[in-house]
Amino acid sequence: MPNKTGHAVTDAVRQFNKHFLNPAMLRLAGRKHWYAAAIHHTGRTSGRKRVTPVVAERVTDGFIVPLPYGTEVDWLRNVIAENHATIDVGGSSFHVANPRIISTEAAAQQLSSRRSRAFTRFGITDYVKFDVQTDAETGTHSDDVEEDHGR
Repeated sequence: MPNKTGHAVTDAVRQFNKHFLNPAMLRLAGRKHWYAAAIHHTGRTSGRKRVTPVVAERVTDGFIVPLPYGTEVDWLRNVIAENHATIDVGGSSFHVANPRIISTEAAAQQLSSRRSRAFTRFGITDYVKFDVQTDAETGTHSDDVEEDHGR
């Protein structure tokens, strides 16, 4: 499925990341001292538990995740359908809920200027914002999680 821009190069990069880079990223995603987070979600139709590497930025009242491949990626559709997920970032886990698509302008008001500029340079125009359900760190996830690799 082409992304919203329809660029063949972007689609090729997305496919490369999905099949090669993301599996490697999942080994470190969510760990302390690593930039990538891991979002745990449940498949809409399969019901399988999945995990996908993302960039998640902590903001005052939740998390913002940039959407470099647009709003139609499977992991986001899964999270919106369930209205919740778990984000592992920096060695901590957070239950998040109420995912909503926000604009570049809305994201820029909450992100650091450095991060906002970086995401803009990469051409990111869509973001999803989550509310944190609890500030308490959660336990570990079960071993029955199927890696999603960004589908």
